Amino acid sequence: MELLSPAGNVDKLRYCYTYGADAAYIGLKNFSLRVKADNFYEDEYKKVAQLKELFPGRRLHCALNISFHNSEIDRLIEDIPYFKLYPIDAFIVQDLGIVPILQKNFPNADLHLSTQASCMNREAVKMYKSIGFKRVVMGREASLKEIAEIKDAVPDMEIECFVHGAMCIAYAGRCLMSAYLNGRSAQEGFCSHTCRWNYKLMAPILGQTDGGMQTGAALQTGTSLQTGAVQQTDAALKSGETLQTATQDALPMQKAIELAQSGDLVLNEEKRPDEYFPVYEGENFTAVLSSKDLCMIDHLADLKKAGVDSLKIEGRMKSIYYVAMVTRAYRKALDALKGKITEEEAKPFVAELYKASHRPFTTAFYYNRSDADVTVSGAADSPYLLAGEIKRALTAEESDFVFKKAAQLTKRRQEEREKLCPQALAALEERIKNQPDKHLAAVEKKEGFAFYTLAPLNMITRQTLLELVTPAIVSRKLKAEEFCLVNPNTGEVYNWVCDGHPCAIYTSIPLSQGDLLRALDPGYKEGIFRDNGR
Repeated sequence: MELLSPAGNVDKLRYCYTYGADAAYIGLKNFSLRVKADNFYEDEYKKVAQLKELFPGRRLHCALNISFHNSEIDRLIEDIPYFKLYPIDAFIVQDLGIVPILQKNFPNADLHLSTQASCMNREAVKMYKSIGFKRVVMGREASLKEIAEIKDAVPDMEIECFVHGAMCIAYAGRCLMSAYLNGRSAQEGFCSHTCRWNYKLMAPILGQTDGGMQTGAALQTGTSLQTGAVQQTDAALKSGETLQTATQDALPMQKAIELAQSGDLVLNEEKRPDEYFPVYEGENFTAVLSSKDLCMIDHLADLKKAGVDSLKIEGRMKSIYYVAMVTRAYRKALDALKGKITEEEAKPFVAELYKASHRPFTTAFYYNRSDADVTVSGAADSPYLLAGEIKRALTAEESDFVFKKAAQLTKRRQEEREKLCPQALAALEERIKNQPDKHLAAVEKKEGFAFYTLAPLNMITRQTLLELVTPAIVSRKLKAEEFCLVNPNTGEVYNWVCDGHPCAIYTSIPLSQGDLLRALDPGYKEGIFRDNGR
């Protein structure tokens, strides 16, 4: 099975390949459902071509999965010469209108049907095959049983399935909530994730005929509504009547169950007090908003048995750390499934998956539809912050330059000290003690140490407990004596660095481009998914 990872920009594309993806999928500006991802534009095709050469045999898929208006079709045709500069192996599309355009201009590129097309039955797969599609990305509502039936019916059609990441609460992502509430269409890549906003559950007051509404905790079957504020219904509000409040005894259990299944429950978003959204609880499901995250890493053998050809990770808008850790975990799990490594060898890498940002996990529709209907609140969370990225080793010439600057700094300071009287020297020592960041030490050459450029992404101090993660190393704590952070332009050893500082790490640990440094997030609490906003 192919492992397919998300690349929102060139850096993430490198991490996809570095951490084990067989293929990566990207979006091009204006034609992807992830317009808030960096996506690819201008001369980035050169960097993409270089990466493809650096990682031979890896594939590149391009998502052109928006619903096209006439003007966008025109722009697509105009941009075809630019698209041809990219080494694209396959296009992911949902709009059949662009199929003949791609077939004419990219005869050597495969066509993959986007999950946005919600393809979930064998007859639809046969139809798409007949017009030239090589692969179908299954609608996420398809079960493993249905996938196996499709593969049996159309064995020469490749089947791709999402195995990890966020799921839209709507049908295969075709959600209109964002467009309705915010004027931002999910179908054009502007989803504002309205399903994850903050809502109150409201219910009619028992026995009241004028349509009063009571707010309370989210209902589950067998749970009574709690006492709370009572407000009038939408109809009353539309008629111009003012809000009223009162109290009401908790509903009897049977009445609460009946209410949950009546269709009278509504959600009220905290910043839109005059708008209501229906909630319905049926047998084994509750039709409500935010979904759990998908995770199928423990079920790869079942996916293979069902005939799945490609495993797709969601997340072109996710961080480099997320892309690297999730890709690495699935790579190791697949290698164990293929017998390349043992399950014990793969196990610690798989465990790291739970340290990447995520909401509570589910297997969605693959086994049991009711599992997909369980909702969740709170944002994706992780116990770690990405501290920095290792870029490359400094050349011998570059390293000599750093030491030369350090030697010049040391010499200059020594000469300045020698000119000072005892009182002035004592005053200087006091200033150094009180303002250490203005009097940084110079780096000293150490046997077995080497310089690597480091891109800091969060603040790193001398007290930060750093861990190294690589494609082959699960995690390794860095000891204070094993490294220091240096300004490569001055030869000074930093007390702290953050994003934007020129930085090199001087260490005895062999490093490679693509290795990551992480640190524990002090705000993280296990078992509590923090809401970090919209």
